[in-house]
Amino acid sequence: MFTSFHLKGRLCSSDLIRHIAAEAKTPYTFLITKPDIEWVYRAQERMLQVLQMTHAKMVYADHFQRICPGTQASSPAQGDAVSEQRQEITPLEAPVIDYQLGALRDDFDFGAVMLWDTNALREAAARMTANYQYAGLYDLRLKASENAQTPFVHIPEYLYYEIEHENRKSGEKLFDYVDPRNRAVQIEMEQAVTEHLRTIHALITPADIHPVEIEKDNFPVTASVIIPCKNRARTVRDAITSALSQQVTAPYSFNVFIVDDNSTDGTQDIIRELLKANQDARKTNPATPELIYIAQDTTYHAIGGNWNKAIHDPRCGRYAIQLDSDDTYSSPHTVQTFINKFQEGNYALVIGTYQMTDIDGNILPPGIIDHREWTDHNGMNNALRINGLGAPRAFLTPLLRTIDFPTTKYGEDYAVALRICREYPVGRIYDVLYNCRRWECNSDANCDIPTMNRNNWYKDRIRTWELQARISPN
Repeated sequence: MFTSFHLKGRLCSSDLIRHIAAEAKTPYTFLITKPDIEWVYRAQERMLQVLQMTHAKMVYADHFQRICPGTQASSPAQGDAVSEQRQEITPLEAPVIDYQLGALRDDFDFGAVMLWDTNALREAAARMTANYQYAGLYDLRLKASENAQTPFVHIPEYLYYEIEHENRKSGEKLFDYVDPRNRAVQIEMEQAVTEHLRTIHALITPADIHPVEIEKDNFPVTASVIIPCKNRARTVRDAITSALSQQVTAPYSFNVFIVDDNSTDGTQDIIRELLKANQDARKTNPATPELIYIAQDTTYHAIGGNWNKAIHDPRCGRYAIQLDSDDTYSSPHTVQTFINKFQEGNYALVIGTYQMTDIDGNILPPGIIDHREWTDHNGMNNALRINGLGAPRAFLTPLLRTIDFPTTKYGEDYAVALRICREYPVGRIYDVLYNCRRWECNSDANCDIPTMNRNNWYKDRIRTWELQARISPN
């Protein structure tokens, strides 16, 4: 009834997938991507039952993790050591999320166990024409998802145990895909998703991108730095000071918006202090950039709502430039660099380069994040595969006012960037402009599994909507 094949992780060659498809002799095939799987009683039969009921091509399930602190993956010869370690492992619930049209991330978590209908596995493998060294499994599931309403079914039941040897925090693993050591992997993943988008008629070509129409209306300043915040007493002073310290050359000018969403930790006191100092400075030197304080009402806003409040303010400049309340600009020339880039071309969005630091500015691995995977001819497609486009981001305000940010505290910038790059040109700056500071209160510093699942599900939903918009004209 079952054939099981063990893969060494999710990265494997196209040849291996084709070999598995040829060797699978039973109606159903397990693909297992981690060692040391322990089954819950009758779990395999349960997965088969759901597969047969739903007529899915593949099913996957929630599971438990046995966290193995301070250990590395073992070889079969180390079986005795593994048995001793298991006695010290505390099981952790590790639910996964439903698959949807926009679940295009190559790191989508199916868990370590996938049960395939062997005929579906063979059919998808037969359409794998590329010869990837790393993207074989990714290509397989993209091929299987084409022309299928519900190709993969998630079973929300805990059916097995994984031995987890990866002990880094979620915030430390977040940027693995931009590590230069993984560049060859990323190139293949991009090739696979590009072919998939072409097959489902969702591919954007350079011919689909057109310059934005520059508004002739006057703006009070050239650019505005937008700082949304909530309960950032430890970091907001640094952010505001960094923004006000920017230097721009005439005839350009800028101001700074700080949008506070009902902070209760002393953040408002710090803002008022800096606002008073800024007002005094402007009395003696009117050329001093203005600090504009927006105190939100008590309804729900989140980061997206705070951005919307600033960009629709009549004092907002032609370009709206991001600065998170945790972070700082890496030099006093960041705003001028953005202005220069916008002046070079009719961009709707310009994205810079940042470096990871601790709260004191010391560089942290992986260091510089420049997102060089972006290309003018295919970046708008590859953006659907990755979880972000980079930072800091700067937007053309009149266009942004027609789009708006979703009122959410996660993924709001990604949603807007996807919408823009579907139709408008995006400029990139590969010089470091920004310090992304990691500290214990970052929203993604060390997420638990339910939080990561919620975040990933929402970004997949954003991609789903975006895919539907891109497919619709075709």
